[in-house]
Amino acid sequence: MHNRSDQFAKSLLRDGLSLVSAAQTEVEVLAATQKIDVFSVPDPARDAERARMGLLGELAAEPSLFEPFHGTPSLRQVRRCLRKQLTWHHELERRARAAAGAVVPDEDADAPTQPVVDFPALVVIGRGRPETVLDAYRCEPVQPGVYHAVPGLVMRVIVLAELPRTRATLLLRLLGSGRVLRDALVDLAALPDDAWEKGVARPLLVHFRLGASEPTTDEEDEVSAEIRAWVEEYEKNLRAEARTEGRREGLDEGRREGLNEGRREGRAAEAARAVLTALRVRGIAVPDVARERILAEKDPETLERWLERAVIAASLAEVLDGSS
Repeated sequence: MHNRSDQFAKSLLRDGLSLVSAAQTEVEVLAATQKIDVFSVPDPARDAERARMGLLGELAAEPSLFEPFHGTPSLRQVRRCLRKQLTWHHELERRARAAAGAVVPDEDADAPTQPVVDFPALVVIGRGRPETVLDAYRCEPVQPGVYHAVPGLVMRVIVLAELPRTRATLLLRLLGSGRVLRDALVDLAALPDDAWEKGVARPLLVHFRLGASEPTTDEEDEVSAEIRAWVEEYEKNLRAEARTEGRREGLDEGRREGLNEGRREGRAAEAARAVLTALRVRGIAVPDVARERILAEKDPETLERWLERAVIAASLAEVLDGSS
């Protein structure tokens, strides 16, 4: 997964799962030239938070490999994912033996002294219904858009186009395209400002919509256009509401300017909170002095620049000062 759309998918899953687990992207499978897109290990101390995360929380209830696809995954592609799953479990067992100081060789994996390592689940996410995959692995529907493979395989297949339009599926539906993505963006906009979904998705939507320096596919351009149209429509609605409110209350010019100034300050505060949220989900500590600086900033261009940096920066200095 190398293009901008794929990087968005991995980042959205990583940052969402980071709220309730230890989540990593680009996990190397040492025995093969493969990488796991996102590997998540649940944090037992955050079970209550995970229960409120809907479908993504359900999928993160056990150690899992998340493999999102730009389109509908083929049987060949899913087989490659299954190889990752098996190889990664082997690697986890090897690490467990090394950590325990065990000397049990691989061929004696069932020996009593062999460390027990949970077999990780594989979560395959695609936009369309992969008929060949569902047939090959006898996948059964457990809820709309969610299929479980034959017992013992520990594979879940998520079909984004079949997920119900509910808050429980929102973060996953943001990985879709066309009508699925448009509906998800509308649903995201309707959530309260402090919704966890907004805290995770908004910084990434801004970054991957504006960070267009890399080459894109035609479909990626279409997705970017949908996101841009959504942002423009949302802002247009805000302006229309302001005009309507001004006419209804008969505000004079001075009071109207005060209203607009209040809205600008509100947007600046919201953007500052988005910067802090991006830093939090990336595990970057923010001292009180830096927090006050971010919350006090009113310039929208500065806040936008900080937000774009926060999504990819490795330190606070990179965000606020642009130094690395």
